[in-house]
Formats: sequence, C-alpha cells, structure tokens
Amino acid sequence: MAVKIVLLIIFFTVMIGIGIYSRKKATDVNGFVLGGRSVGPWLTAFAYGTSYFSAVVFIGYAGQFGYRFGLASTWIGIGNAIIGSLLAWVILGRRTRIMTKHLHSVTMPDFFGKRYGSKPMCVAASVIAFIFLIPYTASVYSGLSNLFEEVFHIDFRICVIVMAVLTGIYVIIGGYMATALNDFIQGIIMLIGIVAVIAAVLSGHGGFMAAIKKLAEIPSDVMPGAYTSFFGPDPMGLLSVVILTSLGTWGLPQMVQKFYAIKDEKAIKTGTIISTLFAIVISGGCYFLGGFGQLTGITAGADGKVPYDTIIPTMLSVLPDLLIGIVIVLVLSASMSTLSSLVLTSSSTLTLDFIKPLFVKNMDEKKQLIWMRILLAFFIVISVVIALDPPTFIAQLMGISWGALAGSFLAPFLYGLYWKGVTKAAVWAGFICGVGITVSNMFINYLGSPINAGAVAMIAGMIVVPVVSLLTPKMDKKDVDGIFTCLDEKVMVEKKMVLPKEEE
Repeated sequence: MAVKIVLLIIFFTVMIGIGIYSRKKATDVNGFVLGGRSVGPWLTAFAYGTSYFSAVVFIGYAGQFGYRFGLASTWIGIGNAIIGSLLAWVILGRRTRIMTKHLHSVTMPDFFGKRYGSKPMCVAASVIAFIFLIPYTASVYSGLSNLFEEVFHIDFRICVIVMAVLTGIYVIIGGYMATALNDFIQGIIMLIGIVAVIAAVLSGHGGFMAAIKKLAEIPSDVMPGAYTSFFGPDPMGLLSVVILTSLGTWGLPQMVQKFYAIKDEKAIKTGTIISTLFAIVISGGCYFLGGFGQLTGITAGADGKVPYDTIIPTMLSVLPDLLIGIVIVLVLSASMSTLSSLVLTSSSTLTLDFIKPLFVKNMDEKKQLIWMRILLAFFIVISVVIALDPPTFIAQLMGISWGALAGSFLAPFLYGLYWKGVTKAAVWAGFICGVGITVSNMFINYLGSPINAGAVAMIAGMIVVPVVSLLTPKMDKKDVDGIFTCLDEKVMVEKKMVLPKEEE
C-alpha cells in the first residue's frame, strides 16, 4: 500500500506543478484554449492519443469487448490506430489547421458557424457538444472508481471527487498547454505500463501459448475455439465497435481541436507517425489484454448480466504491488488526460459559442477566461453527479456520447473541409440525424445498443449530408470561394520537405 500511495503522491504533485508552470501560456483565449497554435508534434500526438484512450477503454471497453469477442477484440485496437489515428491525421490534420486559422476559429461549433455563415448553427453545435460531453466525462470517472475500489478498497465516491478536484486544478490554472505537457508525461507512463501489464498477466497463465490454449478450450455457442478465432464469435458486433471507436474520433470536438493547435507542416508529418504508433501499443495492447477476460472465470449473475467492468480489475488484482501501483498510475494518466481535454473543450465551447453570442456580446478577453474557468468547474461538478449514480456499464455512457457527437459533427465537418457544395440545410440535417438516432435508441432500443446506434448515426450522417446538399439551395459562391482561398495560398518550403517538379 505504501508503494501505491507514494506513486500517487508523486503523480499528482507533478501534474499540479505542470499546471502552475503553464499558467503563463494561459493569459488569453488563444493561449488558454489552443496553446497559441504553437504546439509541436510530440506534444500534439501524445495529447491526441491520451485524449483518445482513457479508463473507459482500459477498464470498460477492453473488459466488455475482450470478454465478448476474445482475441478478435484486438481488431478494435488496430482499427483505432489505422482509422482513428493515421487516417484522421492524414485526412483532417492539415486542412483543419489551415482552415480554422483562416476563419479565426478556436472550437468546432465556431468552425460550423463561420464555415456555413450561421450563428444559430454555432449555438446549436455548442449545446450538442456540452450536453453529450457530460456522459463521456462521467464514464471516465466511473471507470477509474472501479479500479480504485478494487485496489484500495476506498468508496468510489471519494475516488471520483478527488479525481475531479485534481483535474480541475491543473486545467483551470494552465489551460491547454498544461494538458499537453501532462499528456506527454502521462503517455509515456501508459506505454510502459501496458507492456508490463500484458507481460505479467500472460506470465500468470503460464505464458502466451498456454493462455491461448486455455482460451481456446472455453465453450461457445457459435463454434469451438470461438474466442481465439480470427473474427471472434460475433463479427458484425465487432465491426460496429470498430466503426464507433475508430471513425468516431473524426467528429469529436476534443479530438479534432488538437489539430487546431499544431505548429507547422513538420509537426503534422511527425505527429501522424507518433500518434499511430502510440495507438497501436495502447489500444491494441488494451484490447489484446481484454481478449483473455474469459480466463478470469467471471460469469453472468443472477440477473443474467456479466459484470464487465470488474473483468480488468480482477485480472490486475493478482499482480505484484509495484506493478499494481504502475497500473494505477497508467489508468490515472489515461483518464486525467481525457478528462482535462473534455472539460477544456466543453467550457470553451459553451463560453465562446453560446454565452458570448447570445448573452454577453461585448465580452473581452479577461471576462472570457473567467467564464471559461467558471464553466470548467461547473462542467466537472455535473459530470461528477452523473458518475456517482451511473448506468450499469460505463461503455453505455461512452457509446451514447460518441454516437451523438460523431453522428452529428463528423459528416458536416469532413465535407466542410473538402467540398464547397455543402449547404446549411444539410448541416442541420446532419445534426438532427446524429442526435435523433442516438436519443431515440435510448428510449426505443431498436438498434440493440448505444454502440450500434452510434455506428449507424455516423454512417447515416455521411449519406444524409451530401444527399440533402444536392437537393437544397447552395450557399453564396463568393463567400464559399473566399473560405477556400486559404488552401490555394502559395508557400515557400525547403526541398527536404517537398520535392520540386522535375526540370524540363
């Protein structure tokens, strides 16, 4: 216990110290929200990765889907790396940075408002973001509390409140730069921790091959050895999870805004490689570890439900004290980085895109910073209240949040970066489609789960936005051309960055 407590004290001291150190970068809105748009490749890549993967992935998703799909759940991690990281950086990174700076946009709702020339659209997007980022934040708290309760035998309510206070302190003081620096340190801890945990867990089952053999012997209604098969016992269910957790990041405000802050072209190229490798190790490792969840012996209770959130903590409970301490810091690192990103995104969005345009139109920089810090604390309080009485499985909370946000924002944002023909009506249709499918499924449950609903909402949005755009009045050509001129500007670069055309 002494080892665990010492590691936690060191961890929290460093996090708060970085918050204090970063306060000089948070003196204006641009610095507080985007770090002055001067963040390098390593900080941006780690900020992206650590915001992507939290206790929800490590405790909730890895436990639930590893138990359901076996080793095939590793495909989720591969999808997260290829689609959620590599393609996201390649397709969104550069254009997002160029166009958001051209439009002087600092949030995703602000981008919608300026790209499509509609203040009501900006306000609507900010409301959607604020409402549906709350359950995501609550799911992160909930995932952490399960682990702390298992290891320290402390009431989960205390864990949730302490986490909220510590996260709030360093984000309120240091803003985006504090989160980016902390994310870098937390990312390194996560990389070391996940490798050590996988090695220890497999060793506890007699090694890799022995663990595979035990897993293959577990009976399944589908076929013998289903949990060690290539696509597992439920390939379509697996595909839904891959779509939601991989493609979903393209439409999440807290993820996309990382591209707003990138420094330059070199940072994008380097960041793409770092972010992808990070995702392969962390996400691939988490789901690979979860694939051995059936070996814990956990089964459905009297109500017929499997306690998925206890699977990973049970696997970890037999590890040596020092390794358990490392795991705790690992999960804390993953979760605090995600929490800081969520609360910063939500408070800045609500301040800049809702309160300022509707209620305090002449708000100066100083007042905007005050409002953001107040709302940041308010957002944390609301999410803590939900986390203290959460739904049965934390994966449900994350599914609802990702489904509504990505279902609403993915298509309008992606098409808006590349296609001049997107119309205002199409964007509104995308918002309605994303929220409508996710919320209606919560009450009617016609798609089976929030995971399926989120995947359907994203795919539907990608179809609805172009179809509606072809059928509704176009935006003013002059305005749209003016927005896209930023992509045609000539810039001088060194030959080592871009090869020149062949001389005649």
